[in-house]
Amino acid sequence: MARRDDESRDGRNYGGLSKEQRVVQRQARLVDAALELFGTQGYAATSIERLCAVANVSTRSFYEDMGSREALLIALVNRQTTRAVDAALQALERTRDESLSTRVVESFHAYLAVTCRDQRTARVHYVEVVGVSQAVEEWRREQRRLLSALLIHEAERGVGRGETTPRRFDLFALAVIGAVNSLAQELVQTTLPDAPISLDEICDEIAYFVSSGLACSEVGRHSPRQGVRVS
Repeated sequence: MARRDDESRDGRNYGGLSKEQRVVQRQARLVDAALELFGTQGYAATSIERLCAVANVSTRSFYEDMGSREALLIALVNRQTTRAVDAALQALERTRDESLSTRVVESFHAYLAVTCRDQRTARVHYVEVVGVSQAVEEWRREQRRLLSALLIHEAERGVGRGETTPRRFDLFALAVIGAVNSLAQELVQTTLPDAPISLDEICDEIAYFVSSGLACSEVGRHSPRQGVRVS
């Protein structure tokens, strides 16, 4: 019986790849399969057997390389989030001399352009990860802490530049993140079927929310972001 391409059982090179390289390839295929299946059928409706079939990986290798379906979900959202945070940091660097509201809005736009790149990524990142398990909830809390730290840093930098006044920016950061999450969920699961929303509209709402929340000397000079287009 022919074996799948992941089933060489020793540490020797197989197909020109070392054992470690084959593990990395299998993990990448599993994450890609998870994006497709979790993003279309949903996490709860996707079996390990189906994931393995799509990824061309044996169930034995799945448990050796990934451990569990829950660990695969975390690996998937970690991959997306790492790219999104990198994009947000690049946006902050590009706009370092712009107003505080502009920097915050541009960084969230860059973040959402990755996590909401298409319907699959948005569904996985904002819908399928909710309420899965304690481990996944801890991952979500850690992501909120990371994004909150970035927002707090930018707000405190804005205080130093005279763009806003001191306040509890930790609460402001959580409010912004909560609004972003809710709007992104609406992008996936529209509450009003006849009134779908776009990423452009989400960014406009974030701009209004941030401008109002940081109301200070810059109010009146900042207008909601217009003309944002994501391919």
